[in-house]
Amino acid sequence: MVLNTFGQTRLTLTDSMTTYLRQLPSTARVSLAVESLQDSSVSFEHRANERVPSASVIKLPIMIEIMERVKAGALDLDEIHILTDSEKTGGDGVLKTYSHRSRVAYRDLLRLMMVYSDNTATNIFINELGMSAINRRIQALGLTQTRLNRVMMDTLAARQGRENYVTAHEMNRLLAKIYRHQVATPDLCEQMLAILKQNEDTATIPRLLPEGTVIAHKTGTLAYVRGDVGIVYPPANQRAGRTEPFVLAVFVEGVPTPEAERIIGEIALRCYNLFTSP
Repeated sequence: MVLNTFGQTRLTLTDSMTTYLRQLPSTARVSLAVESLQDSSVSFEHRANERVPSASVIKLPIMIEIMERVKAGALDLDEIHILTDSEKTGGDGVLKTYSHRSRVAYRDLLRLMMVYSDNTATNIFINELGMSAINRRIQALGLTQTRLNRVMMDTLAARQGRENYVTAHEMNRLLAKIYRHQVATPDLCEQMLAILKQNEDTATIPRLLPEGTVIAHKTGTLAYVRGDVGIVYPPANQRAGRTEPFVLAVFVEGVPTPEAERIIGEIALRCYNLFTSP
């Protein structure tokens, strides 16, 4: 039997990922999902349906709820939010350095949340949109394992077991919906992709990929998990005359952050090489 290119990629992807995962330290717990956006049969999953602490990756479904509100006319991204000192929180982001009663457009809050993972901006959206509304949207999107249970930097809630959760499989589903314009509106989906392409965290999926590779992604970091979920746009295959964008979600637990970042980068490179091979 002669396999077409997609069939060959599917078999090689499974073999490559299985081989790589087997040689990792036993302490490394990797949740992984990768899938071609042109042929969903070209995919590989490992612990992809295991719930993992989301870290800042939970900001991806929050962004979709924001854009659905924009679509419904319930939120104007050009409207101004008056930042107060009581809204500021620690961790990632620059809003915590802004003066009390600074004027910030919601469009800028959204970009700060996604590009710089600003926790203050995230909490503003959670408080204004409502945690229950965000979770209803998550469920409406068909995501049964993903859940927003606390605001950013709520260490007490985390110690009490109230964590935010996602799965690698569900984050890939969400990215595919944005890519295929299946949420909000086509224009708002393109705006989301443009924002995700501006992510400045290059320690994970972009780490080993050729310079100039376009990646629309959202990263997350906690002391006990490092994650990255994104769409990778390889350059057009010169021989085949096509490009094969793919979605990739990787979460690594059980090893120090630098080791987790190396693992994610190596997985991304293996996937990239397979999707760009002649």
